[in-house]
Amino acid sequence: MTTIAQTSAVGGARPDVLSGDRTAFIDRWIYVFTAASFIVIVLLGFIPDSLGKMAAVEAGQRPPFPVVLHVHAALMGSYMLLLLTQTWLVATGQVARHRLLGTLGAVLAAALVVVGFVLIPTIYHQVFAGAQAAPPPAKAQATAFVGIVENIMLLQLRIGFLFSILVFLGVAARVTDPGFHKRMMILSIAVALPAAFDRITWIPTTLPGRPVSSDLYVLLAIAPMFLWDIYRNRRIHRAYWVWLAVAAPFTVAVHALWDTPFWHATAKRLMGV
Repeated sequence: MTTIAQTSAVGGARPDVLSGDRTAFIDRWIYVFTAASFIVIVLLGFIPDSLGKMAAVEAGQRPPFPVVLHVHAALMGSYMLLLLTQTWLVATGQVARHRLLGTLGAVLAAALVVVGFVLIPTIYHQVFAGAQAAPPPAKAQATAFVGIVENIMLLQLRIGFLFSILVFLGVAARVTDPGFHKRMMILSIAVALPAAFDRITWIPTTLPGRPVSSDLYVLLAIAPMFLWDIYRNRRIHRAYWVWLAVAAPFTVAVHALWDTPFWHATAKRLMGV
């Protein structure tokens, strides 16, 4: 480890020690740990939430889940398991198998984006129709919930666009810059974690007022990988700078539009209601 950390590249450039010989345990397994932690976060958020909603469906308190929601859940679960598998293959030196599975990952990512953008209006119209049909005593509460869904739509749109851009950048660099590739593939899925964090009821949240907690929890989720990366390389890898540069405009837009009359009117126009 010491030898790798002290090795200087030609011309004085700093080497990416995590792309070199992984002689240290953490060097080899930090990405596996990060991918596994993402799965744990998703399970903590979605399992209790899904069980509660399924019970509500059975009790006739809410409409059944649309088919596209089941498809989205299956695709997301498959993609995250594949991400964990890919990091494990690299950590155990099975790079050839990792590359073979790369095509499957690209297909799943593309399907996730398409299904995600179908899911947004599907859920919105289901909620909007429910609010329109609500009896007078529940009308105000149902209408207020439509407003919350419109705000959440901002987070959903941000996830869809960021995931698409970051996966494209990561895949494009898979041959020319493996260090950038592996970090970007992790960071691309990190942007989707607010969907899980926002469902974990026992952690502090700023929702529905502001989405600050959603962003802070994502930073917390990637912190182990980020901090270890700085410790080993003595610098911030450019993948994090690219991630920040791409995410910042979308994040500023989300916070600027959140719960504004302009956004609520725009959301209704986008949804055709």
